[in-house]
Amino acid sequence: MDVYNISLLSYNDPMLHSPCQKWDFINPAFELNNFAQLLVNSMRESNGIGLAANQVGIPYKIFAMYGDPTYVVVNPKIIEASNEMITLEEGCLSYPGLLVKVKRPIWIKTRFNYPNGKAATHRFEGMSARVFLHEYDHIEYGHTFMDQANLIYKEKARKDWKSIQRKIKARNA
Repeated sequence: MDVYNISLLSYNDPMLHSPCQKWDFINPAFELNNFAQLLVNSMRESNGIGLAANQVGIPYKIFAMYGDPTYVVVNPKIIEASNEMITLEEGCLSYPGLLVKVKRPIWIKTRFNYPNGKAATHRFEGMSARVFLHEYDHIEYGHTFMDQANLIYKEKARKDWKSIQRKIKARNA
């Protein structure tokens, strides 16, 4: 596992579809602060607003999310979520060019650690809540936004994704 030479995995890589391991601050697998910076840099270079560690081949419960400030979240937990939901389109760096409608709570209350180990409790609303939940699904359950869509949106997304892949193959031929 080379945490200093990361790149996005293909959408069909098994790591994207497997839950991640909890990060152990007492016996770390690698230097977390350096990895956190690499994850943020990779997210920004890919023009993303969120990036989970398993999307770059690292099987730990860590993700970056763009904002003011930009967060690197370690071992997150959702401790409360609104009953009010909203359906919006989401994109994913693992599925470039694909947008899928996903229903999510409008706010969440979370608990997580920063890369330095400090614990935090935050409430996120709107797009920040959506990004947090999208990345949380990646690391906690090994789910993608395709898994979160209802059957109608999921079927549309499958067709759209096949079309996107055909265009990519034709461009690369």
